[in-house]
Amino acid sequence: MKKLGYILIFIMSFTAFAQSDALFNRATDAYNDGKYQAAVDNYLEILDNGKHSAELYYNLGNAYYKLNQIAPSIYYYEKALLLKPNDPEIKNNLSYARNMTLDAIDTMPETGFARIYNSFLDVLSFDQWGYVAVVFMILFVLLYIGFYYFRYSSRKRLAFILSTVCLFLSIASVVFAYMEYKAFQADRPAIVFAEQTSVKSEPNKISQEAFALHEGTKVNVLDELNDWKKIRIADGTFGWIPSEDIRLVKDF
Repeated sequence: MKKLGYILIFIMSFTAFAQSDALFNRATDAYNDGKYQAAVDNYLEILDNGKHSAELYYNLGNAYYKLNQIAPSIYYYEKALLLKPNDPEIKNNLSYARNMTLDAIDTMPETGFARIYNSFLDVLSFDQWGYVAVVFMILFVLLYIGFYYFRYSSRKRLAFILSTVCLFLSIASVVFAYMEYKAFQADRPAIVFAEQTSVKSEPNKISQEAFALHEGTKVNVLDELNDWKKIRIADGTFGWIPSEDIRLVKDF
């Protein structure tokens, strides 16, 4: 019975994969033929089947860009960038899409130290820092074993120094992974989907308008209350926006 269950699971998984692959090819053909809405429909059907990838989000962003739907275009480019943070094509197309938004928001300046610190942490994702930590720990163990078994004092000394360095780098990588993970958790980007929305000073409709935003603008969600979300924009300004007017990027 267990073998039959495994076989059925394998067949269902293979069938789902084949269907997704066929939909992806159909969507790509539609895109190449200039049928951008048909491409979007097929890509979205793949998402509805529970499949997602940087390539899928990137293609969705391209298709929506061709339809002049800037908010969903930026939204899917941002999702693709989460999965492939250093991809130059995604960054380039995202930049083009952002140039079509109406809101010109200045970015808060970073100090030199903060810029260097963030650039260094962003070299790898938190899971990649974890893999680096494991590699250095393995090297530490191997070098320590070498230190124990080596006969000559010069080799023992070298193995001891290198093992100590690897241990330090492993611990440092764990720390970097934790810090990158905390930063990832604190960062809750969202894209404005409403054509125009009024950001309030308090989470209710009768409060004073703090500022207005337009579709495609990226915000960071800090808190939520009922049907409102507290956001911060790139220049550090805060406000409350109706939840229905934005979509969280990290909603995988």
